[in-house]
Amino acid sequence: MAVVTGTSTGGQTSEDREFYSLYAKGVSRIHPLTIPRTMANAGASCIAREYGICGPCYTVSTACASATHAIGQAYWMVRNGVVDAAIAGGSEAPFSMGFLKAWEAMRIVAPDTCRPFSRDRKGLILGEGAAMLVLEPMEAARARGAKVWGEIAGFGMSSDAYHLTQPLADGAARAMRGALQDAGVEPGAVGYINAHGTGTQANDLTEAQAIREVFGVHAEKVAVSSTKSMHGHALGAAGALEAVATLMALDQGLIPPTANFTEADPACLLDVVPNTARAASIEWALSNSFAFGGLNAVLVLRKS
Repeated sequence: MAVVTGTSTGGQTSEDREFYSLYAKGVSRIHPLTIPRTMANAGASCIAREYGICGPCYTVSTACASATHAIGQAYWMVRNGVVDAAIAGGSEAPFSMGFLKAWEAMRIVAPDTCRPFSRDRKGLILGEGAAMLVLEPMEAARARGAKVWGEIAGFGMSSDAYHLTQPLADGAARAMRGALQDAGVEPGAVGYINAHGTGTQANDLTEAQAIREVFGVHAEKVAVSSTKSMHGHALGAAGALEAVATLMALDQGLIPPTANFTEADPACLLDVVPNTARAASIEWALSNSFAFGGLNAVLVLRKS
C-alpha cells in the first residue's frame, strides 16, 4: 500500500511562531519539534505510521496542483499494479499572518469574497483543510463492502513552460486532453467540470479559453463550477477537496454551484451553475488544478 499526499507550504503557523520568537523576541532556542511540524512530508509520514503502511510514501509539492498530482500518481500506481491500494490526497494550513500578508502582496486576494467567472471578480480567498481518498481496484472495494463514491478513470498533467505566475491556456488544455486520453473518453461525454476557478482575472479567463479549446461546441453544454467560491483556495489541498466534491456530485446527482456569482463575464461564457446547486445525472467529470509555475494536473472521474 502507498501513501501519497500533496501540500504546498507545510506548517506555516509553527514556522511563523517560532521564527518570530527568534527574530523579534530574541529567544535563543526555538521549539525542538519545529522541523517535524514544518516539513512537507509530515502528513504522509504520520498516516503511514498510524496505519503501519510500509510501501511507497511521499509528498508532492507543486503549489496549487499538489493534491491532484498526488492523487493522479497514486491512481497510476494502483492501476499499474505497483501497489494494491493507496491513500492519497492533500492538506494545507496556511493561516499565519506572514503567509497571508505574502499572498496579499501579490494583489490577487479579493477585498470582499471570491467570485469565480464573474465580471466583477477581484481575486481569490485563501482557505485551509484536507481531504484524503482510499484508492483500490473496484473488485477489491466491493469485496470488502466499502462505500464506492466513484471511479478515477484518467489523469493528465503538463507544464506551461511559460511564466512563474501567469497561466497559459495551451498548458491547461494539454493536461485536460491528456487526462481524457488516459481515460479513453471523448470530451462530449463529460457533463461536469470542477474548475480550478480561483476568481482571479487571469486564471478564470485562461481556464475558460482552455475549456473551449478542448471541448469545442460542447463547452456550451457542460456544467462548470468552482467550489473555491465556498471553501476558498486551499492551495496544495485544493485538488483533494475538489476531487471529493466532484465524486460526491457524481454519487448524489447534485452539481455544486459557483457561489457569489453576480454578472457573467463575456470573456468567460460558460454554464457556471450560478449560486444554486443543480440536480443532474452525470457519468463523467473533470477536476482541474492549475498551479503557479505553470504546473497543470487534471483528473477524470466517473460515476460508479
